Amino acid sequence: MAKYKLIVVDDEESMRNFLSIMLKKEGYDVSAFSTGEDALEFFRAESADIVMTDLKMPGMGGVALLKELKALDSNVAVILMTAYASVDSAVEAMRAGAYDYFTKPFNIDEIKLHLKRALRLKELEQENILLKKDIHSRYGFSNFIGTSPLMLEIYALISSVAGTRTNVLISGESGTGKELVARAVHTEGDRKDKPFVTINCGAIPENLLESELFGHKKGAFTGAVKDKAGLAEMADGGTLFLDEITELPLNLQVKLLRFLQEKTVRRVGGSVDKVVDIRVIAATNRDIEGEVKAGRFREDLFYRLNVLGIDLPPLRARKEDIPKLADFFFDKYVKENGKDIKRISEDALALLVDYDYTGNVRELENAIERGVALESTDVLRAGSLPPAIRDFKVAHSVVVAGGGVAESDAGAVVITEAGLDLEQVVGEFERKIIMDALKKTGGVKKKAAELLKISFRSMRYKISKYEDT
Repeated sequence: MAKYKLIVVDDEESMRNFLSIMLKKEGYDVSAFSTGEDALEFFRAESADIVMTDLKMPGMGGVALLKELKALDSNVAVILMTAYASVDSAVEAMRAGAYDYFTKPFNIDEIKLHLKRALRLKELEQENILLKKDIHSRYGFSNFIGTSPLMLEIYALISSVAGTRTNVLISGESGTGKELVARAVHTEGDRKDKPFVTINCGAIPENLLESELFGHKKGAFTGAVKDKAGLAEMADGGTLFLDEITELPLNLQVKLLRFLQEKTVRRVGGSVDKVVDIRVIAATNRDIEGEVKAGRFREDLFYRLNVLGIDLPPLRARKEDIPKLADFFFDKYVKENGKDIKRISEDALALLVDYDYTGNVRELENAIERGVALESTDVLRAGSLPPAIRDFKVAHSVVVAGGGVAESDAGAVVITEAGLDLEQVVGEFERKIIMDALKKTGGVKKKAAELLKISFRSMRYKISKYEDT
């Protein structure tokens, strides 16, 4: 790890020394500073791979330092640390480009793991930066804006798969951008100047699907008044994209398998086989292996298509990308609608980040478009978002289940048959609210008490109660 340079920034000497010793033992080249200004000056002269900085410090705070570092080097990984975590500070950090966000006290092993992951993804991001720029500029690859670990892996897969001629199977939920990935694979390969032909296997009636795919001869069936080339012939030399492949009827699955094996096309009603040079990319939003087990999809065809697989993550699995996507769609629809809206409010953004998108990026885009259309002020407020997003956290605030005590997806308490310590749970919740209030008021207890609508005496008592926890 000696080749990797890390900067630690914290106004507490004990924390600086602790992190420096621990990271040096791991083999990193570590430089530690007590102020953001000193760290920034060092970075200008020496640079670094990762910067770990406290969020709240005298003078330049963590977010301000993060923005300055990103302006100097957009690829630097910045990790923010804080003793008073909140949704607002986490959202602000992620919007500013933070790689990660830790709450003190933190788990040392987790820190070590995240540092190694950050360095691995940093290298991956460097390798794929040209690919991403090209995809964005030529095909509006906005569904894949983001630098989350999952998306960086997808960029790497696109890059490695594009240079081959083997078949590709893209899987993922609706709205994750399967066709965009297929186009990117085609564009980045040596077939980029040849046709990219798409057929939706679920949108064409079964009786017409074979003719659409392989073509037909004049008189082959009623309405076939002349010879017609199929989409497979049209894609000769390029790429044939078979969307929703699991919708293909079993009888056509057999013919597609023959086509993949022999690389020849026979038109419906014809007797001549034509050799074609085609790369096939297929996509599905279903569990295709489950379809194979159920007998609805041929196993041999599955293996023919799934030579190289790309599994697209749902948006809820890469929530750190939501602020960037939201900003992109916000800018897009503000311009399209000629609205004078300056930004997305913090409350609205927090709701957007919390929500689980069954429709993925497409649903997020629709939510932003709706919000921009309805908003009458110069800030996109939470009230302009769809009801499903506004009510999501409330609807998921209590979960009753069996088997143990845990947190739900929305961060709520799960009550189980084993029971729970109510006083402990309520106490933890109260402590978090107290800490959040203090952070919002800069540590001023009187203002925090007013914010929570309690007396100053009650605030002092509660703070003393939680000081040592």
